[in-house]
This record gives sequence, structure tokens and C-alpha cells, in this order.
Amino acid sequence: MELKETNGNMKQLTGGTGTDELILFVNGKKVVEKKPDPEMTLLTFLRRRLGLTGTKLGCAEGGCGACTVMVSRYQKHTQQVLHYSVNACLAPLCSLHLVAVTTVEGIGSVARKLHPVQERIAKAHGSQCGFCTPGIVMSMYALLRNNPTPNMADIQEAFQGNLCRCTGYRPILEGYKTFTKEGGCCGGRGRDNGCCMTNGNAAEEDIDESSPQPLFNAAEFTPFDPTQEVIFPPELMSLSRGQKLRSLRFHGDRVVWIQPSSLEELLLLRSQHPNSKLVVGNTEVGIEVKFKNMLYPVILAPTFIPELNSVQHTEEGIVFGAACSLSQMGVVLRKAVATLPPHQTEVFRAVLEQLHWFAGQQIRNVAAVGGNIMTASPISDLNPVFMAAGCKLTLRDKDGCRVVQMDDRFFTGYRKLAVRQGEVLVSVEVPFSRQGQYFSAFKQSPRREDDISIVTAAMSVTFVPRTTIVEDLRLSYGGMAATTVLARKTANTLLGRPWGEELLQDACSSLAEEMTLDPSAPGGMVTYRRTLTLSLFYKFYLIVQQKLVKDGVCVEQVRSECLSATEIHHPETPSSIQVYQAVPEGQNPENVVGRPMMHLAALKQATGEAVYCDDVPLYENELYLAPITSSKAHAHILSIDALEAESMPGVVACVFAKDIPGSNTTGPIVHDETVFADSTVTCVGHIIGAVVADSQLHAQRAAKAVKINYQELQPIITIQDAIAAQSFYEPIRTIQRGDLEAGFKQADHILEGEMHIGGQEHFYLETHATLAVPREDGEMELFVSTQATAKTQALVSRALGVPASKVLVRVKRMGGGFGGKESRSTLLSTVVAVAANKLKRPVRCMLDRDEDMLITGGRHPFYGRYKVGFMSSGKVVALDVTYYSNTGNSMDLSLSIMERALFHMENSYSVANIRGWGFLCRTNLPSNTAFRGFGGPQGMMVAENWMNDVAQSLGMSAEQVRRINLYVEGDSTPYNQRLDQITLDRCWAECLSRSGYQQRRAAVELYNRQNRWTKRGLAIVPTKFGISFTAAFLNQAGALVLIYTDGSVLLTHGGTEMGQGLHTKMVQVASRVLAIPCSKIHISETSTNTVPNSSPTAASASSDLNGAAVQNACEILLKRLEPYKTKNPKGSWEDWVKAAYLDRVNLCANGFYKTPDLGYDFATNSGRVFNYFTYGVASSEVEVDCLTGSHKNLNTTIVMDVGHSLNPAIDIGQVEGGFMQGLGLFTLEELRYSPQGVLFTRGPGTYKIPAFGDIPTQLTVSLLRDAPNQKAIFSSKAVGEPPLFLAASVFFAIKDAIIAARAESGLSGPFQLDSPASAERIRNACADRFTKLCPPAEPGTFTPWDVQV
Repeated sequence: MELKETNGNMKQLTGGTGTDELILFVNGKKVVEKKPDPEMTLLTFLRRRLGLTGTKLGCAEGGCGACTVMVSRYQKHTQQVLHYSVNACLAPLCSLHLVAVTTVEGIGSVARKLHPVQERIAKAHGSQCGFCTPGIVMSMYALLRNNPTPNMADIQEAFQGNLCRCTGYRPILEGYKTFTKEGGCCGGRGRDNGCCMTNGNAAEEDIDESSPQPLFNAAEFTPFDPTQEVIFPPELMSLSRGQKLRSLRFHGDRVVWIQPSSLEELLLLRSQHPNSKLVVGNTEVGIEVKFKNMLYPVILAPTFIPELNSVQHTEEGIVFGAACSLSQMGVVLRKAVATLPPHQTEVFRAVLEQLHWFAGQQIRNVAAVGGNIMTASPISDLNPVFMAAGCKLTLRDKDGCRVVQMDDRFFTGYRKLAVRQGEVLVSVEVPFSRQGQYFSAFKQSPRREDDISIVTAAMSVTFVPRTTIVEDLRLSYGGMAATTVLARKTANTLLGRPWGEELLQDACSSLAEEMTLDPSAPGGMVTYRRTLTLSLFYKFYLIVQQKLVKDGVCVEQVRSECLSATEIHHPETPSSIQVYQAVPEGQNPENVVGRPMMHLAALKQATGEAVYCDDVPLYENELYLAPITSSKAHAHILSIDALEAESMPGVVACVFAKDIPGSNTTGPIVHDETVFADSTVTCVGHIIGAVVADSQLHAQRAAKAVKINYQELQPIITIQDAIAAQSFYEPIRTIQRGDLEAGFKQADHILEGEMHIGGQEHFYLETHATLAVPREDGEMELFVSTQATAKTQALVSRALGVPASKVLVRVKRMGGGFGGKESRSTLLSTVVAVAANKLKRPVRCMLDRDEDMLITGGRHPFYGRYKVGFMSSGKVVALDVTYYSNTGNSMDLSLSIMERALFHMENSYSVANIRGWGFLCRTNLPSNTAFRGFGGPQGMMVAENWMNDVAQSLGMSAEQVRRINLYVEGDSTPYNQRLDQITLDRCWAECLSRSGYQQRRAAVELYNRQNRWTKRGLAIVPTKFGISFTAAFLNQAGALVLIYTDGSVLLTHGGTEMGQGLHTKMVQVASRVLAIPCSKIHISETSTNTVPNSSPTAASASSDLNGAAVQNACEILLKRLEPYKTKNPKGSWEDWVKAAYLDRVNLCANGFYKTPDLGYDFATNSGRVFNYFTYGVASSEVEVDCLTGSHKNLNTTIVMDVGHSLNPAIDIGQVEGGFMQGLGLFTLEELRYSPQGVLFTRGPGTYKIPAFGDIPTQLTVSLLRDAPNQKAIFSSKAVGEPPLFLAASVFFAIKDAIIAARAESGLSGPFQLDSPASAERIRNACADRFTKLCPPAEPGTFTPWDVQV
């Protein structure tokens, strides 16, 4: 049979023509796949073919770890079974012949028995939304299979490839610390990990009330017994042992996968198919196929060719086969470093340093050394090392073999190599270093863990024996050109010269000239990248100088204040303390309010049994939808050609505006959007139509084939563009109080300033998902991942032209929301409902991460301008502030968000004369939307910035100026709301004492005097967050409570569960009111047919509103049961229920609640905006590397007033999770747009949320004691959004450190640092002799790669 290659000329394949069958074992069961598809990933196979939905899709690019599974294979040469974690989203099914795959379902379940790994993450409160939990469980499980007693460093390394957006990571590490050697005793710090305080050895004296209380008891955990693990399937063992090496072939519709059995066969195939692609780990090709639309009709998988897997030790160094994984390379090099003399292993240590920060463990386990070289990435982490070391590469084709040295002639252009057609890389030799040679490697990236480099460098110097004269010098850089480059000119000018200050000066001047970049270069950050080439050389210079002294070669000592620049960063094990008020003595054990109860779904989440929207089993005739989106920011649509798409395999229909039976206008408040763009598109990512097909792959492929012709219009992208064009939405909001003119006259000083605050992507681990099922009579049932069931129902009914009563919206749980699913979820729900209605078949869509990030908008970027008047004492007397938000192409919720920013413009400070303006900028970006804090953080950030400026201009400490201006009891806000029950001063005082602030300040100042190139900074920041929807009508909630005759209770309320523990708290409330155990109460889901017209689960107010509604319903039922309790006081709950039923009493009750006395009027600046305020204070300490801009979060102490906590475990989880999200917002996360409005950052590869390594090394969270709040359920307070802003303490600690760095260069006074304080901004602000050599290009003389929106 002839195989037709898609490009027309695939030759007759050598040998057999049929398809082999693929055998693999999944969770111990044998699976035989007769016709495996080479384009199918393991993840799709598990979820769609086998129905194992515990493994989740988070990003499809191996960057989030949600899809982690364990793969085990028998290795013939070692006769051992190898276990390793992999990303199922990248692993090709065809690469898994004769392997065992273990998924989260395979290690334990709630129904059978939990594995300790599952139990501990749940009981330690390490699972909130639960979407990332199965992946984290499997990373930990794979670690324990290889190392049953790991240390904390092993655990942190295992989690480098896993992300979590909810928990803030601390409880995950805490739960898993119990598996470690050091997890036993906490050294008397009161931690509960097998702690003497809980195993009966504690001293009998009273424990101090404000000392840490454990949130879980490790003594209750099931012991971990490594001998009881699932065995490697015996049948697979015999199959693997008996397997003769033979080639395999798998034929798909478009691709053939060939696994050759020998090097000869591989070389022959390579010559026959010169355009074939070699795939080992699929970590690069998988991305190209998925995101760059590449198609490789012939895939060669050389994974099992002995020559490509061998490791040989030679006279010159170690030779690695090109298919060796990076993990394997690491093991071999670590062994070599441990056994060989140090002078031989300089290069090996540099490779190991790069490997430690190379992607995540799951990628390193499969990515091949050869693949890293041959993909020729200009920002490769390893290629500069191989180049500077002069590694030798062995290349072979069918005619012979040659050895080339890896130097700057090897890379001939962007992703091009000096490799002949048909040649295959067989091996790479990593050489020993020699006496007198010193070698270092550096990597600078936005985030340390699992991140793509901005600049990488490797540097090697060899000296004339026993002198400091340079004999050989190689400086290799990645990220400075289209290829990895050598700075030959600089190196040549330094040969023969002594290693000293003069050489350093000349090297830097020469590098600044040689390492230039076009100001429009891809990747942007041009000034920063150029500065890094010098800074990294300076680090190398100091490291070498230090080593020369150590090796006894006469050279002057490195000055003590410069030593910290030579330190290599190694993460420290984080430690933490949580403090909360225990329930009063004598509280009934069944009354669980106030106790740290585990999230109700945590165990299910840890076993993969919790069902999310896309886990709902497939319907019989279900279809899959893929959106067709605009590639232009602003344009008229001239024509749409869907003919090719409609004729593609599996496609059922294309859906456009003409298919909408109801209205095409939509929007959460103002109907200023369309379901499908009709004649004009107003952003990149604007949904124009959709393709519906029999599978996701077919639908997405066809969507890319739809051809659209545009007539482009001038887009407005940035806030500055909008101000210039006066492009604003109405109304423009303003709040004013006091006499501004008089205030400025009274002031001793006046300063003006401005600040940009970047946007933020929600990065919920579960992207937007909807499943629409048409029913009879025009009914539509929708399973949606949304925070707003009623809004979804209303907009779907509008699009379909049916009454809302015919649309049922159901939400079981969300894998995170954070505001991103409050209104933007309707973009997808309406589209999917229209398609299901047209085809009268169930239609499903879960957006891929790149689609989700492109289409759905995020937190509003803000620009603030201020003029502030203040006295010499530091007291602020006048403020005039203007906010501009980048609203995007529709109003969405932006007006309410701007209003909240204005309501928080003074943060926690009393300003007598104040005015705030708020402008909504109409731009051609996807509409920005709600995000945890809802404008509050942006409003308060600008406030803290002018506070900092005031302190700096007066030369006072910032904490002093903040303290002078804090609100006190009885003060009034700019919107004339009087503050009562204010606890700011208590939070402030406790935060100062718990953090040891004054001692820290003294230590920081000493450290900064002693160190030139690293500086520490410290800041303390308060927050005051108003609780209530600012739209008064939303402050209402309903609940439905049903009691069945067996005494069990079904509870429903209007709030949705997205990981914040709302359902858990509602069950606690019902349990307390009904005085029955939680085990009798069940919440199934949130739906529009049980509680109608519910407000979105947002504004932190859901526990308050729904809790009061649940309380109301339960009290109604208790009243009805009262007569039966009186009649039979000794009876049980079941007796009373049965008696009431037999007496024909209604055992179902509706509860309702509305927050009293709310309603504010902007026109008169009067009325109550908020029901109450949540207060908090945080102090943070950081260390900044002034040469690279990296920073370490050393210490954070948070004191939060959450009233009487309903559940301290959940509330502390919210505080930590919110804080970490804020840490991302203010220090790490950057959305990058082109000047044409195209989003570059569309996944975890380019958009960095905080990872495990970003948590402060010491983290203390204390919930304020004795602070009951009379205005909410059981004296509690809202907790979801308020803590997020406290991460500003890290931003201002960074700014504090930069102030110290600038002082070294003689710079003082206020300076502008925009948010986020990325490594680039930090480095550029730490002006020094290196930044002077790399001045930025004049704005206006070039087109930047990206713009600040």
C-alpha cells in the first residue's frame, strides 16, 4: 500500500505497511489500541477514550502540571523499573508502547481507599478549587516511588512544573512535609507535623492564647508504607523482557509514526524522508503542532536506539547519547561531580546549575539533550554552556559520520544549523574542565522556576598556569540575537591580559558595543537585556577572582561588600506559622462553626473523583465547538469564507450571527456586545463564529481554515492612545469631599506623580467551559463553569429568544474563578447554546488556555496621576487623584470597578480634602473584567505610591508617615461613611510586634551598608476593604433547604463553589442552626431551578449573603419542628422529622436575606456604600539582586481582621491564596501586547504566575483575636478579596531596596516604579555604571515590540 504524504510525495515506506497495535497498561489494566493515532496525546486518550477524567487539561503546553501522570517502564539494560512523572498533554500516545501509566484514579479513591499522598494534601487544606490537585498528587507520588523518604529540597524540585492559583502553595508543602526526613519535629516552633505538642509529650502548662494553633493533626494521617504500592504489571514485565528490538509503525489520517529499532534503520528512513521530524519527548514538536499549526507527516521516534541512549566516560569527558533525557544527564553529572576532582567538573557544575532551573521535572524527565541542541532556540538554557565549553557533536547520515565542535558557526540563523540533509545528531561530548579553567553559567528569567530565559550566558576562562594572565576566554550568550552567540571580539581583546579591574572596565565597554540589539527586537526589554550581558560578566569576573584567591594564585581579595554578587541562588525551605482564635471552651463538638474543618470536596479533588464541567460524561450524539476569532484589533469584516472548513473531516456545521434566533446583542449590564461579531471586529480574539465538529481536534483544525477578509481601521490600544483620542465611556465618575483649594494652600509641600499598574490574567486552572443540551419545548440545559448562574440564564435566553424559565443553568464546581467567570463566561455559554439550538444536539466547548487568555480579558490596567499636599510632619491634607482604566472593547463591569477604585482611593488614610476622578478608556482590547479586588487594589496601589513619595521627599520612614495618617474610630471616608469598629490600629500594632519590625529595620540597614550588589528592603502596608456589592440591588440571596424523611438535608443556595469553601461554610452554618452533624447535610450543586435570580458569587460577600439566607431557611424549619421537639424532648432529629412528616408539615423552606440600609448616590455623595470593612496589615522583607533585578521574598507577616472566623483553615487559605495572587500582580505577572493589540502572552510559557518557589521563606498569618463583627453571619467577616492588596508590602519592600541601591550611585528622592516590579524594572531602576553603558533608544525613533497598555 502506498502512503500518500500530505505534501504529496511520501515515498513507499521501507518494510511493512500495516499499522502495529499499541499495548500499554493504565492503572494496572491492559489496553490494546488497534489503530493508535500519532496525533493523539496521552491526555486525550485518558479522558476521551478511557473516561479517566481525573487527569486535567490546564494549558496543553506542559507548563502547569495539571495533567501530570506517572509513567513506568522496564529497562532491559539495568533490569529495573523506571518511574517518572510526565505531562500527559504533551506525551504522544504512540510513544507509550509497553509502558505502564498510573493516573490519580489508580492510586486511591474515596470509595476504595485513599493513598496517603491524596489524604495529606486534602487534610492539610492544600486543595481549594482542586483542579491542580491531581497533578500535584501525581508529582508527589512519582517522587515517593523513587525516593520514599525525600527531603524538602526534593519535594520543591518535584513541584517545579506544577502551578496552583488558589492556595498560595504553603499548605501543600506543609502537608507533604510529613513525608520527609525533616518532617518529624518542628524544633519546638509549634508546628503540627508530627509535633510533640500533639503526640502527648507536651508540657502541661497553659499554651499562650496567641501562639500558633495547628490547622491539622498529622498524628491522624494514615501511615505511609512504601511496600504497599501498586506493583508493575507482571504481564508487562514479561512482555518487556521478551520483546525483541523491532521497529513499530502507527498510521494516522495525516501522520505516520515510525519507531526504528536500529541506528542504521533510522539513518535510512531519514534519507528517505528528509523532512521527517525526530521526536523523543515531544516537548518542542508538540508545541509547534498545537500552537504554530505545523504538520509533520512523518515522525521518527528514535527513543530506544541503544547508541542514542548510551552514556560513555572518555579521556576527554562524558559522551551522552542524543536521546538521553535531561533528568538522566543530571544524574550522571551529579555522580561525576561527587567523585571527580573539582578542577575537572567546572563545566559539569554549570550544566547542573542550568538543569536545575530548566522547565519542570515532568519536562526534564522526557526532553532529550539532542532535542535541546537541534531545536536551536536562541534562548536555550543549555546551548550557551555547550558552546562556551566547546562540546563536540557527533553527526551521522547513511554515508558516514563526522564530529563538529559546537561554536558560533554551528548555528547559522534563527533555528537553523550547520547540519546536512539526512544527518542525525548521535551524541554530544561534555568535556572535563582543566587545571586553571573556570566556568560559570547564568540564566535570567522573569520567574526562577520553570521559566523561559530572557538572557542566558556561559563563560569560560583559562589562565596561563599559576598566573592571572588570560590564555583563553569564551563568552557565550543566549537571548541576544537570533542564535546563541559568542562575544568573540571582546574575548580576543582580553587575551594575554591580567585578570583585574582594568580588564573588567575594557570588557564591559567592549561588550556594550558588541552585544547590541535593535530597539524593536522581538522579546522587547532591550535595555535590560543589554545591561544583563555586562552584569553577568561582572558576576563571572568576581566569581573567578574568588576562585583564584582560593586556589592560591596571587590576586587581590574580592571586597567583602561585593561577595553577595557571587552567590548562586538556592531555594531555602519555607517555614510558616498560622495563628487563629480557638473556639470557646465548652463549645459543643458538633457545632463546627469556628473550627478548621476540611473543604468538603477536598478528598474527591485529591482522587480525581470531583466532577468539573468538562468531566461530565459524553452524551451519545455530542459535538464539540471551536470559536472562530478575529486576528485584527479593529476592522470591518468584508467577507467570510467557510467552504474549506465545512468540507473538512468531522465538521458538522459553522455557526455565525445569522444563526441566532433571538438577539445578537449581549452584555452583563449594558448590551453593548455581540454574541457573534457581525460587520465589525473591535479586538483581537473577538468571536466571529464557531465550527462544530465530532471532536475538539477536528473543530479546532477547521476553525483555523476559515478565511476572513478585513478592512483594517486604526485601533486604540493603550490608555495613552485613549487619552490622546479622548476615547472614553460615559459616565466619568468623581467623588469629592472637603475644600481642595484650601487644602493645598494649607500644605507645607506639594508633589505630583504618576503610576502605571499592569493588568492581570485570571489564570484559573480550569478554563471557560460550557456543555449545552437541548431538551423538548425549546428548553436548554447548560452545565457551565460560571460564577453567575442567573446572568448566564438571562443572556442565553436572550440569544435564543426563549423565556428564562426554559433555560436551566447548573454549576457543580469551578476550577477557580477569581472574578473571571462573573461575566465573561457568558461569551462562551451564549455561543455554545446557539450552536446546540441550531443543531438540536448536545454541544461542548472548553477553551484551550491560549484561546481563553486571548478572548476573555483580565484585570484592568490602570494609570493614576496624583497631586498631594502634606505638612512637614508627614500628615497628608489634600489629594487630587485621577484614574484611567483600560476598559477594552465593551463596558462589561468596568463602571462598577472604577467606582470601587474611587471608593478605595485613600486606602486606610484619613485625608480631609480629597477629590478623585475615574475615566474608562474605550480601547480595542478584549473587554477587561472583574478580578479579585475589583478595582480596589489598583485604587489603593496609587494611594500607597503617593504615601511612599511623601515619606521619601521628607526623608522620613514610610512606616512613620503611614502610621500618622491611619484612620481612627469615628473618621469619615471621602464618600461620607462613618467608620465604626475599626481595628486598623490593632492590626498595625500586632503586625509590628509579630514581624519584629524594628529589629528587622535595623538588620536591613546593617545588611545594606555591608553589601553593594544585593540590597534588602522592608515595608508595612495596611488595607481597608469595603464589603458589599456597590450596586445595592445585588446585596440579596436566597436558599432552599429540604429535609427528607430519613433526616438527611439537601441544601441549595445561590452561591457557586470555585474553591473558596463557600459550600463548606454553608454546611457549617446549617449544621449549627439545625444542631445536626455536617454529615447529614448535602449540597449537590447550584442551579437556576432551585434558587432563582441569584447575584453572582463575587464581591467577597457570598458567605454573608448566602449564609444569612441559609440561616433564615433553617430557622423557619426549626420553628416548624418545634412542637415535635417539645412533645418528645428525648427523641432524635430523625424522630422529630418523621413525626412532622406524618403530621403533614412542609419540610421544605425558602430562605432569603438582603443587606439592610445600603444605597449610595454619586450626585449627592451620600448614603451607605458598604455594610462594613475588612482590615489587614502586612509587613514584608525582600532581597534584591541589583545586577540582575531578581528578588527573593524573605519574610511576610500578615495580620487580618476576619471577625470571628467561620472556618480558620478556609479563611487562612483565602488570606494566603489572595496574598500570592497579589504577589503575582505586583511583582511578576505581565501581559504583553503588540502595538497592533495582539496578545503575546497566551499561556504559562510566556505568562508567569507565582510558583512554589515564590512564597516568602518565612510566612506568618494571624487572624485578629476578639474582633466580632455584628453585621454578618455569626460575627464573621468577608475574606476573599481583602488580603490580595497586602502583597503591595512586597512591592514597596522592593522599592525600599531599590532606594538603597540608588543611594550607592548618588541618587535620592522620589522615582517612578510601575507595577509589576519585574526583574527588568528593578534592574533598570538600580542605576549604576553598567546601566550607563546601555542607554535606552529615544522613544519615537523606533517601533517597540510591545507596548504598556
